[in-house]
Amino acid sequence: MSLDADWRAGIDAVDAALIDEYQSGFPVESRPFERVAAEIAAETGVNVDAAEVLDRVRDLRERGVFRRFGAVLNPPVIGSSTLAAVRAPEDRFDEIAEVINGYRQVNHNYRRDHEWNQWFVVTAGSRERRDAILAEIEERTGCEVLNLPMLTDYYIDLEFPVVNGDRFARESGEAQGVSATRISEDARGDLTALEADLLIAVQDGFPLSATPYADVASEIDAEVDEVLAAVERLLADGCIKRIGCVVNHVVTGFTNNCMVVWDVPDDELDSRGEAVGGLPYVTLCYHRPRRPEQDWEYDLFTMIHGREAEAVDAKIDELAAEHLPFDHERLYSTETLKQTGARYEELVADESEH
Repeated sequence: MSLDADWRAGIDAVDAALIDEYQSGFPVESRPFERVAAEIAAETGVNVDAAEVLDRVRDLRERGVFRRFGAVLNPPVIGSSTLAAVRAPEDRFDEIAEVINGYRQVNHNYRRDHEWNQWFVVTAGSRERRDAILAEIEERTGCEVLNLPMLTDYYIDLEFPVVNGDRFARESGEAQGVSATRISEDARGDLTALEADLLIAVQDGFPLSATPYADVASEIDAEVDEVLAAVERLLADGCIKRIGCVVNHVVTGFTNNCMVVWDVPDDELDSRGEAVGGLPYVTLCYHRPRRPEQDWEYDLFTMIHGREAEAVDAKIDELAAEHLPFDHERLYSTETLKQTGARYEELVADESEH
């Protein structure tokens, strides 16, 4: 659904609360909209009930403000994921993008302003399948692949303030849960049959109803209490990152983003990564391997999303001056070549066909 040009028209305090405060933390209980209605009424002073809140979420979804409602899943924990790049010759750029984007295991691909100019994410059911896809891409395109799996997650949060006037994401927020979390390249999720069925059922969103968890339970032939318990477990294990209203990136205004790569000394990596992950303008912070044999000496990645390019640049300057006084490069995203969610049938079943 495309976004109305005047999507802000008619946004009131209740809509604003739904948009900015329920991108995560949505209640895991049989009738969640009753809790949300009570919380919003207490905060805004507007007397709303569960039915009206549900109608508002539906309306915001239909207008394109929300892309979907439900769980944001975490591919690196469920399967084996990596960030990869190629140096695509300009005269073959589109042809190479078409080959890469033809894999359903590729869920993001961006042109970036750098010698390594095409950056994509591969998420598969196993490390072996993931690496086989990278080898195929090398063979089919004739381009060397830079393979950079995430080794440590310091901070990842793509929730964005929408209704306020912040210049960059997390400007007025506080970082939660910043820590060095090691990521296994051999992650398999260790899912139960119920959890696997649940992830596949919710990957495109929850039903927009008064009883979303019960509806999912009915779909996978389970009891609602089993589904609620499984959701809580998957949240605790990190397979589900958050539950809430997933905002259309366009409405945030955070259309300028830059991936900055840093050459941080190995013995300072965790301390610097945790400190930078806690900064209110850093939306992503993680450790990926150096590849000196490919002239890639960078080991810390940060992402900053801003409404204006100047605000992003100023924050990168601040990062370099005050927090990361190391060699770095700025890789600006200049074109979205593919952007979809990872497909979880592949991850939970470890299918092997392309």
